Amino acid sequence: MKLVAFLVGVVLVAGVVSAAPVSTLEIERGRAYAERHCATCHAIGRTGASPYSPAPPFRTLHERYDVEALAEALAEGMIVGHGGARQMPQFVLSPAEIDDLLAYLKSLEAG
Repeated sequence: MKLVAFLVGVVLVAGVVSAAPVSTLEIERGRAYAERHCATCHAIGRTGASPYSPAPPFRTLHERYDVEALAEALAEGMIVGHGGARQMPQFVLSPAEIDDLLAYLKSLEAG
């Protein structure tokens, strides 16, 4: 049920985040954030399987979600409910961390 509410929120905020030019520094900071906070469960690079199989690889997130629309969820504390043994911790990111992580996620879309 929480996942459904999250997805509805993602759809409602689609397009809210502006498309500002992205710097290499933002992408590198976003990757560093992902390595520190996300890599124990998610595959964060262009290849490889996620260490925790229910966690989607970051390179495929754009196939499931509008990555830009994740900004609000990241700012408010994203809650992901699933039936796996591990639950995703609730992260609340600063605006700069959101920009950096989204820049990194978008960089993975290019393949």
